[in-house]
Amino acid sequence: MKANNTYQEAENMQKLLPSNDVEPIVVQMDRVSSTAEIQATLANLKERETSVTARLNHLVASQKDFQRELGKLDLMRAQLGSQTVATRSISNNMLSDAASTAKRISGAVQRLDLEQARVKATLDVVEQVAELKACVLGVTGSMGAPQDWETAAGYLNRASKIPKEIICGSFAAEIVPSAEVPDSPNVTLEHAAESLCGLFLREFEKAAKEDNGVRVTRFFKLFPLIGKSEVGLDVYGRYVCQGVASRARSNMNAGTGGSQRKDGFFYANALTRLFEHIAQIIEHHGGLVERHYGQGRMVRVIERLQVEADSQGGIIIDTSSDERNIDRKLTDIRSYAFTFLVQSFLPAQNTRPTSISRTSSPAMFDRNTESRGQEDDGADMKDVDAILNEIAVMLGKWSLYSRFVANKCKDAISPSEETSNLLTMPPLLTNSSLIRKIADRLISPFNIMTTFYFRRSVEKAFQLDEQPPDISLNINKSIPSNAPYITSAVDDVMYIVNQVIQRSLATSQRDVVASVVPTIARVLGSDFVGMVQRKMRDESYPKGAVQGALPPEHIIVAFLVLINNLDIATDYVKRIVQSRLESLSSTGVTNGNETPSNTLADPYPFGHDAVFVTNAMKSLQNSFETKTSELISDGIYVVFKNVMKPRLRPILADAFRDIDYSMTEEDLEELSREAEAENDNNLAADEAVPRRFQHGWEALTKPIARILTEANYAKLLSTVISYLGEVLEKRIWSFYGRINNLGTVRLERDIANIVRLVVRGGKYALRDAFTRCTQICLVMNMEDDEWEELQAAERGTLVDGVEWKIDPEERARAKAMVRNPM
Repeated sequence: MKANNTYQEAENMQKLLPSNDVEPIVVQMDRVSSTAEIQATLANLKERETSVTARLNHLVASQKDFQRELGKLDLMRAQLGSQTVATRSISNNMLSDAASTAKRISGAVQRLDLEQARVKATLDVVEQVAELKACVLGVTGSMGAPQDWETAAGYLNRASKIPKEIICGSFAAEIVPSAEVPDSPNVTLEHAAESLCGLFLREFEKAAKEDNGVRVTRFFKLFPLIGKSEVGLDVYGRYVCQGVASRARSNMNAGTGGSQRKDGFFYANALTRLFEHIAQIIEHHGGLVERHYGQGRMVRVIERLQVEADSQGGIIIDTSSDERNIDRKLTDIRSYAFTFLVQSFLPAQNTRPTSISRTSSPAMFDRNTESRGQEDDGADMKDVDAILNEIAVMLGKWSLYSRFVANKCKDAISPSEETSNLLTMPPLLTNSSLIRKIADRLISPFNIMTTFYFRRSVEKAFQLDEQPPDISLNINKSIPSNAPYITSAVDDVMYIVNQVIQRSLATSQRDVVASVVPTIARVLGSDFVGMVQRKMRDESYPKGAVQGALPPEHIIVAFLVLINNLDIATDYVKRIVQSRLESLSSTGVTNGNETPSNTLADPYPFGHDAVFVTNAMKSLQNSFETKTSELISDGIYVVFKNVMKPRLRPILADAFRDIDYSMTEEDLEELSREAEAENDNNLAADEAVPRRFQHGWEALTKPIARILTEANYAKLLSTVISYLGEVLEKRIWSFYGRINNLGTVRLERDIANIVRLVVRGGKYALRDAFTRCTQICLVMNMEDDEWEELQAAERGTLVDGVEWKIDPEERARAKAMVRNPM
């Protein structure tokens, strides 16, 4: 029990001591098994006891310093207490009097300010009542014998600036009335305003009937002075609307009974004059209204003008639709079956449509160089084209008018700075009947007719399609036409694409772009690309009559021309999209920091229409390019497989014919002498392979290269070279055991000459197809020490800075190809 108490005391003492240097005392007597272990444990305990005793002595010695510091702290606390008492005494005895004095002074000042404010308010009331009385007397006096309406309106305007509570107050009711004007001031002013308003209305209408602009302006300026701004704006709106209606009727009546309405742009011009007349009124009269009626008050006049625009514009659009027989043409368009396109895609097509003269090309629709007979397609393409041109003009003018009105109403509708950069269509336009009529009678027919016009033009282009004349694979025969060699359908279709896109973008209507541009992409992808694909598959597929035979020359030429059609059409679409976007961007204010979509903000100012149009045009380009690229790749592979590939192996076989790479130097010298004696360069061992290969390669590629476009030929050449590299590698491996050291040098030189001939004029990257061939030759020509160094290097793809395309086993096989001399 005593031992346990001693152990507990030791633990408590350890807790009092610093724990950084003292290790815990652990005595496990139950594990001690010998006297030596007991003595060792005892010695350890004595050593620890000494350490603990030393630390306790140090702690006791430092206790005196702690007591001294505590004493100093007690002394400082006493001094601070006395200072606190003195400070509190000063605050209570000296500052309390000053605080009470300041409070009394502040209260007095506040009472004085209150009395002054009341006196000033009283004086203001007295002055306002005096002003009110002067205005009342002035109004009644001016409306009497002098009949000075401007002065009377001025007095009413001055009276309107007096607070309502003063006019209707009891003080004014006692002071203002007089013997001449016994009524209270509010009654007198109200009666005077109503009397003047009726007078001004009569005079204004009289001046309007007499078409006296000076008097109209005179009385129009007086309405806001008498507090009748709404009445003045309404009567002024009626006045200007009468002028708009009269002008619109005269424009429409100008074509009555004559041939003017047969003009393709008669109704477009009538609508243009209507919008221009309204815009001139807003622009010229807006300053007068804003100056006399206040900022943003012109919107009320614009609303009245828009009502008249709805009426007159609706008449023009309805009359145009009736005169042009729009509904009848839409019925004919919906009933057209596109027979040629449908039959062209049928699997069993035995008869081909008869050819039509090229004078009916879609590219000639608007040139009027020759008159044609009645079309058999129901809707006359010339009439459809004329109607589309007129509707495009009408929609473009509506867009300009909408943008002008929106800018004029912008401050009144969206005055906040956050939304000022985005132009929005004002409610007076969005809620108008004219915008609904434009959507139903202009935009919808325009979209339907454009779809028909474009697809019918594509159909007509393929009906009139002609191959470029006198194209041959014989390089000795010149081609009379100029590259690129394409059929006539490409030029015709791309002409119509450019025309349709230009006309649609000129409308500045998002709904038109949202319908027409995807339609163009759909028709190009299905009809144009589909027709080319069908011809490539059914009419011009390069296939020999028998197994192993080359296709006929005219079939190969026709297939190559169809591949060119796709490449040139892709380039045309890309250039059309870029040129249309650039032409639209040039109409806006641009700088170097603006994105392409921002530069379209002038023709497409509302919301994010500019971004939408840009994305729609780029989507057209990307979708068409994707479809043509796939078909071009398929066509290139067909040309390679059926035209190029069957002739590559014979070319290589002829190039290496009778070539022996195991010949010695003496054999080579003798062969060279024989070649000189017979004057036959083909016998020269150093030149035989590259000369033969060049002859065969040029005979294979030159006829194809002069027909294909540069981009298509580059794709074909890449495919051919990739296959040629594989065939050439197999040819090299075929010399296993049949080549000596001198032969490896000759073979490497021949391979280098072949590679140089193949990639001449092309991209340097084409050499990558022959990397394995050149590395095999490199290993064959290695000296023994170089080979041993390569073998000792780390196995991997990158050895001594060379990225090896052949693995170590292939390198060993290449080195073993060389036949050791006996």
